[in-house]
Amino acid sequence: MSKVLIIGAGGVSRVVVHKCSQLPEIFSEICIASRTLKKCDILKDEVKNSKSKVTTAQLNADNTDEIITLIKTFKPELIINVALPYQDLTIMDACLETGVHYLDTANYEPIDEAKFEYKWQWAYHEKFKNKGITALLGSGFDPGVTNLFCAYAQKHFFDEINYIDIIDANAGNHGHPFATNFNPEINIREITQKGKYWENNNWVETEPLSVHKTYNFPEIGDKEIYLMYHEEMESLVKNIKGLKKIRFWMTFSKQYLNYLNVLQNVGMTSIKPVIYDGKEIVPLKFLKAVLPDPASLGKTTKGKTCIGCVLEGKKDGKPIKKYIYNICDHEKCFSEVNSQAISYTTGVPAMIGAYMILKGGWNKPGVFNIEQHNPDLFMDMLNKHGLPWQVTTL
Repeated sequence: MSKVLIIGAGGVSRVVVHKCSQLPEIFSEICIASRTLKKCDILKDEVKNSKSKVTTAQLNADNTDEIITLIKTFKPELIINVALPYQDLTIMDACLETGVHYLDTANYEPIDEAKFEYKWQWAYHEKFKNKGITALLGSGFDPGVTNLFCAYAQKHFFDEINYIDIIDANAGNHGHPFATNFNPEINIREITQKGKYWENNNWVETEPLSVHKTYNFPEIGDKEIYLMYHEEMESLVKNIKGLKKIRFWMTFSKQYLNYLNVLQNVGMTSIKPVIYDGKEIVPLKFLKAVLPDPASLGKTTKGKTCIGCVLEGKKDGKPIKKYIYNICDHEKCFSEVNSQAISYTTGVPAMIGAYMILKGGWNKPGVFNIEQHNPDLFMDMLNKHGLPWQVTTL
């Protein structure tokens, strides 16, 4: 049995709390910590019938000393970081100081620059190795499960993988004119960046959402997909043998893009502070405050998601093409854990990643991306814990 500290109390945290509390024989004690204690208490109340012991704590995850103090009080074996990406490094510093394992679902990005990459966290590898503790990066869906789809395909289907397209479709309808499926601030920063893909050992940039095409998804049908940069590509180019090209695609409705363009044109997506009524505010933070909370979308969202990888390469000298994907139903997710599918598809892999560190042999000291581990047990657990996957030959 293990004690885990879950930092964050948003939509993804809700799923992680529910899923961990379903396995009290593994997650015997859970502490939920966030800046807003009331949110933690709400999550605690949702799992009050679990056999896991659940407590809450108020925490400013920007402050490493506060995190260290809580760790010394609660004494967890592992921290599951589902807070903001800006806080990854402060939490990792606290883990180093206290000798606690670390897991996150999204890589670090500085708060004053819309840029995310793994270099800051990879720089911790020797420190974690010398301390004898593990950091597992990107244990969500994308990044996370998509990385493992590639690793699993590399192990079982291919001698070499030459081309990868990671394709993320959300065909859910939440009923709002405009809302984001996860933290609006992080979501909009990500979408408004330039696109980027990797080909022949070089990164190629494109204008934001300028490259798009129609793709036919199983159970969803035709959707317009847009090329973006996404963090899992950065690690996959290092860890997949024979790779020549990798791209990431995501679906957006015309209505969503129209709203986003207007907001961007009038400056509401800017992260540069402005003075309003004698006070300094960040337009994007203000926009986040007036948009619907993603954690509230579960009760109204209907439809499905389809996220997967199209992989091309060779086996025994012959060309082969596979599609590995998951279909997730928003309403089924809500009926189980009071959450829509976007949070569900991130929170379930976070729980499984925690299991893998604590019980599944993924506790080698150092900092690792998820595809650097043996994928088989994790892939099996996806089928058992709500994210069944399918493989088709194209």
